[in-house]
Amino acid sequence: MNDQKQPFWTRDSSILLGGFFVTIFLIVYIWWPLAEELLSYIDWNGPWWLYMDWLLFGVFLFMSVTIVARANLRTDVLIVFVGICGGLAIESWGTQTNLWHYYTAERPPMWIIPAWPIASLSIDRITRFLDYGIGRIHPQKNTDSAARILYWLTFASFLTLMLVFVSPTFDKSYTWLALLLCILLVITPTNHRFALLTFIAGAGLGYFLELWGTTRQCWMYYTNETPPLFAVLAHGMAAVAFWRTGLLVKMVLEKLKDVKVLRRYPLK
Repeated sequence: MNDQKQPFWTRDSSILLGGFFVTIFLIVYIWWPLAEELLSYIDWNGPWWLYMDWLLFGVFLFMSVTIVARANLRTDVLIVFVGICGGLAIESWGTQTNLWHYYTAERPPMWIIPAWPIASLSIDRITRFLDYGIGRIHPQKNTDSAARILYWLTFASFLTLMLVFVSPTFDKSYTWLALLLCILLVITPTNHRFALLTFIAGAGLGYFLELWGTTRQCWMYYTNETPPLFAVLAHGMAAVAFWRTGLLVKMVLEKLKDVKVLRRYPLK
């Protein structure tokens, strides 16, 4: 892939990393009581390293490194925009239907929304790295058939698990909209291999995010699992949904650009 020939650190990496830390600062500043409560668990007068949340630190460090890798604001701005909108929609669905709830009882809490675009950027980098690695080992044409089989097995299994997990909320319109959207995305694949890798990357990162959130009781699902398998895999499905939405938005913008050009330079 051409983007793999770009340097790891680009000019946009500095801008993106700066924006990332500004976002973290604003979250801590605006919701200082939450941050103060977290810091209160650390005994700063003793062996503080024993009380540090190393899982949170590790996830934070990993996402910090991945989001700056070959950053390109032309594409990353769209990922951030879709991540914010998609994250707000997902959190609204889950908290309004009581599939999960936060310890602050907000439905949804605004302080969790910035985590979605940050995770989306990280998942984008992981997916492209996996796609590049597989492409170097096996040519595209040799992996297409296997990717199709794995795609349908993976997503059919996920939809089955989703039906079981969300069944207590079948009386909610939010749930039916979420189900229909997932089914529509699954049955209309644009790239089986990239969709599958996006799902894997999203679920992989999602596991550590969910492990941290549920074991610290920052949020909890109605099943009281820490975390439930569906929640982990749902991050993969969300990543696919965000990627597909980004493609749709990009296509619409290109169409509008073409129309604008034609109006300025009409064909004779």
